[in-house]
Amino acid sequence: MGSSLLLSPRPVRAENTISYKYHDYREADGRITVESHYGLVEADVGTDTHLKVQGVIDAIAGATPTGEPAATPGGPVPLSQIEDRRKAWSADLTHQFPRVQLTAGFANSRESDYVSNGWSFNTLADFNQKNTTVLLGAAGTDDDIRVFFQRDWEKKRTLDFIAGLTQLLDPNTSVTINAGLGHSSGFHADPYRLVFKRVEIAPGVFLPRTFAENRPDSRDKQTVFVALNRAFPSAQGAVEGSYRWFHDSFGINAHTLELAWFQKLGARFTLRPSARFYDQSAADFYRVDLTGTNLTPTGRPNPAGPFFSADYRISALRSYTVGLKAVWDVSTSWRIDAAIEHYEMRGKDRVTSPAAYPRAAIVTLGARLGW
Repeated sequence: MGSSLLLSPRPVRAENTISYKYHDYREADGRITVESHYGLVEADVGTDTHLKVQGVIDAIAGATPTGEPAATPGGPVPLSQIEDRRKAWSADLTHQFPRVQLTAGFANSRESDYVSNGWSFNTLADFNQKNTTVLLGAAGTDDDIRVFFQRDWEKKRTLDFIAGLTQLLDPNTSVTINAGLGHSSGFHADPYRLVFKRVEIAPGVFLPRTFAENRPDSRDKQTVFVALNRAFPSAQGAVEGSYRWFHDSFGINAHTLELAWFQKLGARFTLRPSARFYDQSAADFYRVDLTGTNLTPTGRPNPAGPFFSADYRISALRSYTVGLKAVWDVSTSWRIDAAIEHYEMRGKDRVTSPAAYPRAAIVTLGARLGW
């Protein structure tokens, strides 16, 4: 039962810890690099209350597609250099009642052109001699976005709800089912993405021009998540598999499959190979460019439409991630972990240039001290 519970979203156990994690995401060919430093402090406040405070600093730099199409079919896409720094923190306070656990959280994230404030409230209730756990939660954000071609900042707000059930099927097996609903309103476009169009300025005379993209000012989404955890005591291992379905009002349908194996090697060492597959359809308003269409961009956000974006991230695509993580429990107090992953994204529409999609190496190093 112990191995299965380690993989299940059960109430947190009380302990005091200090953790540090370094995360390096590095795309090939001089694309985006993100170096992140995470700090986490967890502490008991009395016998039934637990406080968790996390801070993160991200340094983002590199080249990213502008949204303009390749000059030749399948060739390199135009890139622009970006550089930014993000500072964020979050705090969660959890209180354990006899059968119900309540968690309230607040988060803040700041970049040069993006400020986000978020809140969350979750409940976990145990039933059936703690073999069944019910999850109910809500979360929201209030964001301010600076748009370089406008004087004022834009607003975006989100509200999400989740309901779930985790059931222990036997001492070694548990299943989790979660369903979520979300709504966001406000500015959804990427202010740095462009859309290309050859505009006819005189009969037979065309001028290449770029425009800011335009997305709807509201978005609804639905998610379903299913996970199965199974421990194999004789092999000193456990498997975790999950599937996530996603749909939104932009027209995107997405499927995510993940599989991980946890292998104990002796009393203090664990290896976790993993694989992740992601597949999505394109947004209804995705266009490689607007040439040959009757769409006329205005150059400013227009909630009435028409909507268009050449952002490869909302095209029809697939991505693959494979990785290996090692965890070493140096002592009952010290834990060290390291992970390496390979990430690759590929387009499916045979129109978007393959050069738009990134490949990346991801390295994570961490340490935790508990008492």
